[in-house]
Formats: sequence, structure tokens, C-alpha cells
Amino acid sequence: MQYEAVIGLELHIQLATESKLFSPAPTRFGAAPNSQTNEIDLGYPGVLPVLNERAVEYAVLFGRALGAHINRRAFFMRKNYFYPDLPKGYQISQLDDSIIQGGTVTLQVDGIERTVRINRGQLEEDAGKSVHDHFPGATGIDLNRAGVPLIELVSEPDIRSAAEAVEYMKTMHHLVRYLGISDGNMQEGSFRCDANVSIRPKGSQELNARVELKNINSFRFVEQAINLEIERQRELVESGRPVEQETRLFDADALETRTMRSKENANDYRYFPDPDLLPLQLEEDWLARVLVPELPPARKQRYQRDYQLDDDSAAYLLQTRALADYFDAVVSAGAEGKLAANWIQGELARLANAANQSLESTPVAAATLAELLRSLQANTLSAAGAKKVLQRLWDEPTASVAGLIEALGLRQVNDDGQIQSWVADIIAAYPEQVAAYRSGQVKMLGFLTGQVIKLSKGQANPKTVNDLLKAQLDG
Repeated sequence: MQYEAVIGLELHIQLATESKLFSPAPTRFGAAPNSQTNEIDLGYPGVLPVLNERAVEYAVLFGRALGAHINRRAFFMRKNYFYPDLPKGYQISQLDDSIIQGGTVTLQVDGIERTVRINRGQLEEDAGKSVHDHFPGATGIDLNRAGVPLIELVSEPDIRSAAEAVEYMKTMHHLVRYLGISDGNMQEGSFRCDANVSIRPKGSQELNARVELKNINSFRFVEQAINLEIERQRELVESGRPVEQETRLFDADALETRTMRSKENANDYRYFPDPDLLPLQLEEDWLARVLVPELPPARKQRYQRDYQLDDDSAAYLLQTRALADYFDAVVSAGAEGKLAANWIQGELARLANAANQSLESTPVAAATLAELLRSLQANTLSAAGAKKVLQRLWDEPTASVAGLIEALGLRQVNDDGQIQSWVADIIAAYPEQVAAYRSGQVKMLGFLTGQVIKLSKGQANPKTVNDLLKAQLDG
């Protein structure tokens, strides 16, 4: 029998706020254990939580980018469970009245377009962390993460393979970083995934018992864990044994999943409205200030339509919003679109890599790069000369493009008379190579062109040199 997977993902996205969801404690990663928490995070008697407005803004921005409905009257609930890293004994979260309702994500997987529906996105605080490798025979508790703001984004069970799950994750990861609402750092726990996996006979519409794979923090591990779980469930079903609803942990070293606990349902957590927090009421004038930027799919279409960029070039520029904004600024300052894209992902990226810097932190201002590229477009500078100028601009960002062209003697000569004179000199200086060309060794044209460029100290327009030289040799 053929089976198909039915997969839903829960993404836990840490929001890039400076303080926690309900307290002023900081959210910086890497601080000493238990140094970034306070009485509110620890649930001391008499303390009252205060909602972080920036976290709400980020949630609204994210929801709108997904085409979701923003719930203008959302409730915070207490989700009750007892773990050592949850000092209050409950987590403040949302449930049916979460702030983000619905929405969709469109994926491209193996050339096929797929749409995944969003069930909800809820604002919630993170728990702390149990540390098992610091004290022999004992577990430590680090509460720095307790209270850190998250969006838990819950998909509908529309995903049918591990490859689709990874593509969904990558799409969401790119979106939250593009919007600037999360750094998406998976190693630091800023972007984590729980995967709910079940199988059923292909063509069936029945939803069977599902297994939750907990806290997976890399794209590769998500793919491995889901594929292992699909195979485990298939073997159970084919041997006549039931698939139990449970939570399992993925062991990346052993490449296996292990039982963690039986899977709780919502009523096991005894949800009830948090009595210390009023319902979140979003007014229209406040919502109007949360503006969604041009999103990657629309931007990609614009780049391909207006500048004839191919898929790879457009995707490269859209790695981050800052890089795409830089490209737009270069083009707005007069550079031709395709030329700007080529230089950004070519020479500028090479300089950034050599300096061990991100491309977004380039010291070369967009207007300066545009001026350099306009010199190329006007044939007053050769490509080789432009590379030399760009290197100097990287080292001396305040330098003038025109000044560097003159100082380095790189102004390109386009005068046919001057170039014709250089061509004549080279033809006279290399009779053997000229004869070889005329006898059919066409590669000699490149050698002779190079000699003319060298004689001109790199200032002769290469195309003009090639054309005039070929005319002379073939005449």
C-alpha cells in the first residue's frame, strides 16, 4: 500500500525586541546564566506583567505579510504545566483568540507550486532552559530565556513531505529576517520547529494519530527527523501495530527519534484567561502605523520585469531587505539594473568576502557605486579600470570616483584616431603574430588586442580596439 505524510509545523520565532514580552529584562543572547531575568519573569507574588508594544507591532507586521486576519481583540491565556525551567508554573500564551488568524504561504518545490494555510500565530513568552552538561549528576536551570517574546506560528496539516516542510521553514525564515522582526538565528534558538507528523493511505482524507517532533533547530535536522518518523510510522502500520500520539525527541547523532512524553491536548494545560492582563485591543489608528514593505515575491517580479534579472540574480539581491534596498538605491541613482546586479553580486561581494564583512555593511555608498557604473555605461572607464577604482573606494569610501579615475590614469580613450595609431604600432611590432592570424590562427587576435590595450596603458576602449584591429588584419 502507498502512504502519504500529513505534516503540520509549529514555528517558534523569537522577536527582535530589546526587552521581554512582559518585563523590562533584556533579551541579549550569550549572557551569564540567570543574569537577564527579574521578578516578573520569575512570577514573584504581587508583580504585574506589562505587554511589550514592539512585540505586538512585529506580530501585526508578520500577520499582514502572510495575508492573515489581525484579531483586534486578542486574549492572553495561562497555559499551565510544571517544569523546572518554568518558575511561574504557567506560560502566558494565546489560543483560539490569537492575534494572527489564517493566512497562506506559497512554496515552490521541485517546480510545483504548493500553498500551505496558516491556522494561527500567537504571541507568547518563552520558557527557560534546562542545562545538563555543567554539573556532574545534576541539572542546572538558566532562566535568561524565560519571558523572551515569541510568535508560535501553527500551520494547517497541508505539508506532504519533508522537502516541503524544509521549504516552508526556509520561506518563513527568510520572511521574518526580511521584515526585521527576528534575527532567525537557529543555533541560538531564535527560530525553532516542532513538526506534527502522521501518515495515511494515499488518497484518504482521514487524519490519524500524530506524533510531535520537538524543538528541531536546523533545516537539515527537520528533514532527517520527518523522514525517520514517516518510515517509523510506516513500519508500525504495516506490522499491525498502532501509532501512539506522543511527543518524541530527535537525536541527530544517532539519527533516531525517542519517546519524550505522551502528547498532551489543549485541555491538559487548563488554559484560562490571564487575570493580570486585559484583552489586547488594537485601535485602527495604531494599526494604520504598521506598514508592510514591498515583499520578496512582488520585489522579485519587479526586478525581473523592470531590469530583466534572472531568478538567481533576483534571489541573490533578495537575501536580505538591506541588500535589496541597496540595489534599489544604486539603480535610482542612475545605474543600469542588470549592470548594478552583476557588480553587486560580483566585485562588491568579492571585496566583502575578502574583508570578512557582510555585503550589507559595504563602505561604498549606493550613490558612489552608481557613479562608478555610470562611468562604465558612458565608456569613460573600462571594466578593468572600474575594478581598480572600486577597490580604492572600498579602502577610501569618501574618495571621488572622478578624482580616482584621473589620479590613476584610467580614463578610457574612445577616439578612433588615437586607437588606430596604437593598432598600427602593434601590427608593425608583431609581424609573426599578424601572419599567424592571417593564416587562420584566430586566437592571435586576442593576443594583439591585449598588446594594444597594454600600449595604451589600459585606456583604450577594448571593443573599439578589437573592431579596428580586426578591420586592419582582415583588410
